[in-house]
Amino acid sequence: MLELPHGGKIRAQDAAVRAARGELVAFSDANAFWAPDALRRLVAPFQADPAVGYVCGQVSFSNDAGGTNQEGLYWRYEMALRARESRLASVTGGNGAIYATRRDSYVEVDPIMGHDLSFPFNMVKRGWKALYASDARASEKMVPSIEGEFARKRRMMSHGWPIVLRGGLLSPKGYGPLYALMIVSHRVLRYAMPFLHLLALLANLLLLTTSPVYVVTMALQCLLVAAAVLARWIRWRGFLVARYYVLTQAALAAGLWDWRRHGTEAGWSPAEGTR
Repeated sequence: MLELPHGGKIRAQDAAVRAARGELVAFSDANAFWAPDALRRLVAPFQADPAVGYVCGQVSFSNDAGGTNQEGLYWRYEMALRARESRLASVTGGNGAIYATRRDSYVEVDPIMGHDLSFPFNMVKRGWKALYASDARASEKMVPSIEGEFARKRRMMSHGWPIVLRGGLLSPKGYGPLYALMIVSHRVLRYAMPFLHLLALLANLLLLTTSPVYVVTMALQCLLVAAAVLARWIRWRGFLVARYYVLTQAALAAGLWDWRRHGTEAGWSPAEGTR
């Protein structure tokens, strides 16, 4: 048992790893529940390949109380991408609910930079593989509302942007060509999405009178925003998905604003409804 001053999750993990004596160290979230065989399946890739330095498992989200959050739809898509990345080379992102590293591969990062995004690419830069074990399963409660998910993602993005802009993710040093392509297509473009949306809107406005095609694309953009607004009163699945998407993109921009305006604290409070 370690007694530590309040300094955030990352510094507590750093201290735990320094005190550990085993070959592997595994981590979870306080609100995550692991399947009975999750740890055994999480460590299996390390036993099969000495080049593996990081493995994350599969986390699923439950929303027993109902609500409007559509995170589950996005997360299934994310898990499918992660499985393919793991088969091709290494994953470009992990999750805090269920993951493990070799003690020798563990990296101490800035405490505002969460392990979810910073560990996989740092492992690759240091010559390790970062894999996904889909059969190592954990579950967490989902934030019930889309608005609550926006607040959670805004906080997460204020920790993510320092990794992207200052933490080394953008540096190609240590990446192979395939992994570099995966980083750009899956991570860099994802963080750039709110600004690419604004650029597309501006370009659409400038081209609006030049072709009927741009009238259609402008109408589609307006319909997306209208559906997101209507979802506050009409809880049809299509409208809720639109609202989730729009607020997720807004959270990316808001997280950047928060970090640049007043910095990011190493610690945080759990999102409402996830305990």
